[in-house]
Amino acid sequence: MEELFFNFIDQFGYFAVGALIFIENVFPPIPSELILPLGGFFTTSTDLTLPGVIIAATMGSVLGAFILYGIGWVLNRDRLMRFFETRPMRLLGFKGDDISKAIDWFDRRGQISVLICRFVPIVRSLISIPAGVARMNMVRFALYTLLGSAVWNTVLCSLGAAAGSAWETVTEQAEWVSDIVKYVIIAIVVIVAVWWIWKRIIPNLKQERER
Repeated sequence: MEELFFNFIDQFGYFAVGALIFIENVFPPIPSELILPLGGFFTTSTDLTLPGVIIAATMGSVLGAFILYGIGWVLNRDRLMRFFETRPMRLLGFKGDDISKAIDWFDRRGQISVLICRFVPIVRSLISIPAGVARMNMVRFALYTLLGSAVWNTVLCSLGAAAGSAWETVTEQAEWVSDIVKYVIIAIVVIVAVWWIWKRIIPNLKQERER
């Protein structure tokens, strides 16, 4: 994969950087921790400039985020509530009201998470979906995404440029930090899942058997 990215950026320059980051936002498993330092390295060995690479990457980030925002917009509150009111979802402990409360919370206090989550692996892409579901103001969404993405892209591209031919060291360190964050997220998910099974799914199954 690394060689593929290298050849793609080498051949198509800014377009390749923007396209790869766009894809990374839509398909989170593609690592920006690899693409951005590599883009920074190319500013030391080609005609690419650091500001140009950062701008291309940020444009890709914003465009990719709007794809997921659009998916959330299409899903919307009513459709999600109807889905979570179906029998299989109720057996899994969900309620349509849960979705409504979550969206209301996002409207009141969660919108800043669009900015904060741009620095969190995987979540930085997925946060765009609840923003779309909640019909977050598009201008605010764009500004938060632009600001968070620009900071993230500037840091990793600059480190890659500073490292030069040793850009892979930056990637390794960034991936190491990202892995720690991912493990923390996984641990939180597991804890929440256990709590959910104990508090929601098991009682619901018991009620179902008693009917």
